[in-house]
Amino acid sequence: MGKSKTKNQKKARVAANHVAEETYGSVPHSFVFHRGQIGKNVDQLMMDMRRVMEPYTAQSLKVRKKNVLKDFVTAAGPLGVTHFLVFTKTENSVNLRLARLPKGPTVHFQVTKYTLIKDVVSSLKRHRMHEQQFTHHPLLVLNNFGIEGMHIKLMATMFQNMFPSINVHKVNLNNIKRCVLVNYDPASQEIEFRHYSLKVVPVGMSKGVKKLLQEKFPNMSKLEDISELLLKGVNLSESEAEQDGEHNITELPQVYSGRGNMRSQQSAVRLTEIGPRMTLQLVKIVEGMGEGNVLYHSIMTKSEEEIQEILRRKEARLKEKAERRSQQEQNVALKKEKRDENKKKSLEGMKRKRQQEGAASDDSEVEDPGMQEDQPEAEESEDEAEYYRQAVGEEPDEDMFPTAKRKHGPGKSRMPFKKRKLSMSKAPGEDKSRSKPTGKASFGAKNFAGRKFGGKNMGKIAAGNKGFRAGKTAGVSSRFGKSKGGKRFGGNKGERFGEKKSGAQSSKGKGQRPKTGSAFKGGSRGGQTKKDFKKKKEKR
Repeated sequence: MGKSKTKNQKKARVAANHVAEETYGSVPHSFVFHRGQIGKNVDQLMMDMRRVMEPYTAQSLKVRKKNVLKDFVTAAGPLGVTHFLVFTKTENSVNLRLARLPKGPTVHFQVTKYTLIKDVVSSLKRHRMHEQQFTHHPLLVLNNFGIEGMHIKLMATMFQNMFPSINVHKVNLNNIKRCVLVNYDPASQEIEFRHYSLKVVPVGMSKGVKKLLQEKFPNMSKLEDISELLLKGVNLSESEAEQDGEHNITELPQVYSGRGNMRSQQSAVRLTEIGPRMTLQLVKIVEGMGEGNVLYHSIMTKSEEEIQEILRRKEARLKEKAERRSQQEQNVALKKEKRDENKKKSLEGMKRKRQQEGAASDDSEVEDPGMQEDQPEAEESEDEAEYYRQAVGEEPDEDMFPTAKRKHGPGKSRMPFKKRKLSMSKAPGEDKSRSKPTGKASFGAKNFAGRKFGGKNMGKIAAGNKGFRAGKTAGVSSRFGKSKGGKRFGGNKGERFGEKKSGAQSSKGKGQRPKTGSAFKGGSRGGQTKKDFKKKKEKR
C-alpha cells in the first residue's frame, strides 16, 4: 500500500483547489453557437472557433431549432459566461456577432473570407498541433488598433476581454503554447484573424549540435571527422534550414520546455499557423444585447439632428409604455379589491344563512302542542319529489323517493294500470252517437269505423283479437252471404272479399293482382246493400 497523505499535503491540495476555482471563475468564458441554417462549412468554422477559445468555452454545446437567444442568456448567468460568438448566414454573406453579457455591446462583423483548420493543416509540410496546446488559453496579440476612432477602441476592448489577461511579471512561459493574432488594416478597414502554434528553439549553435541535442542522429557515413558535423552541418534537409533572425530571437527570462532553452540564453520564437483563418469587416456596433441604439454603422450615417429625433421618439415610446404599465397595475389592483369585497359579502351571506337554518331547526325540534298524535309529520321526500316534478316536468321513479306520495294527474286511476281486452263493440274509434247493438260484435256496416268500407267508417280492431271472426247470430252471418258451414266471406279459398264464385281458376299468373270488382257483388244481397248505404248517406 502507498503512503497516506500527510496533513500538510492535504492542506496544500485544498488551498490549490481553492485558488484554481477562484482563477477559473475570474476569467472570461464564452459560448460559440449559430442561429438559423448555416450550412456544413460554416458549422465546421464554428467548431474550429471553439477550439481557439478553449479551455474556457463550452466545447459540447448543443443547439436546437426551438432555442432562442433568451435561452442562452438564461443559461449563461449561472455558468459565468461573459461573451457570445454567434455565427449566422444569409444568401449573400456569413456574419459573426460578438456580444458582451449581460447588457452589451454587440459588435457585428461580416466574414468576407475564411479557411478551416483542416485546410490550413493540409497545406503545411510539417504541422505542429497536439492536445497539450489546448489545455491553456492562447496569447492575444493586437496590431494597428491604436488608431483614433471610437469603433476601433471598442473593437480592441472587445477582443481583449474575450481572453484572460496576463501578468507579465508572474506568467509561466511554459503555459503559452498558442497565439491569436488580430491585425487591423486601416486602408481596407479589414481585420485579419490568425491562430498559431508557438515553438521556442535555441540559437547560436550549428544545426548538427541542435540535432544531437534533440537526440536525432544524422547520417555521418560521408564524413571523415565529427568536427565536420559540428562546424559545417552538412547533409541536412532544406526544411531544416535556418529561418531565424533578429525579428524572432529573444533572451528567455525563464527556463522553457525544450532542449537547449535555458534562462538568459538566446532563443528563437517560431510560429506555425494551425487555423482557422478569417477576414472580418466591421458592419455596426449596437449598444445593447442584440438590440438598442446603434453606436456605429459603417454603411449608414446619420446627422446629429436625426440622432436626436430618434432618441426623442424612443423616449416617447418608453414613457407611453410606462403609463400603460401603471394603468394596468391600477386595473389589477381595482379588480382585486372588488373580488375581495364580493368574497367578503358572500361569506357574510353564507354565515347569515347558516344562522337562519340553525334557528329554524331549533324551532322545528319543539313539539307543537296543538298537533294530534295520529297526524303524520310532513316528510322531506315529498318536497323533494314536488321539486323534481317542477324542475324536470316528469314524475320521479318510485325508487328515487320511496316515502313520497306519487302524484296522479287528473282522470288517472290511483290503482295500478292493468291491460284489458277491448271488445269490438267498444272500439276506441266507434261513433258514440249510434246505438250499440246487443250481443256480440258483428261485421255489419254500422259497426265499422276508421276504415272506409262501401262509404261507411269501420272501427279499428282491438289488439289481441284474431282477424275477422264470424258471429253466431244468423242474421249477421247471412248478411255477407256466409253459409252455415263456416266458409269465409262469400266464397271458397282464394276468392277475394266480394268476388263471384267461379270454379275455374284465374288465368293470371302468380304475383299478378286480379281485377277487383264491386265491393258488394259476391253475396246475394250485394246490390241491395249498396242501395241501402246510398240512401242512408243521402239522408245524412
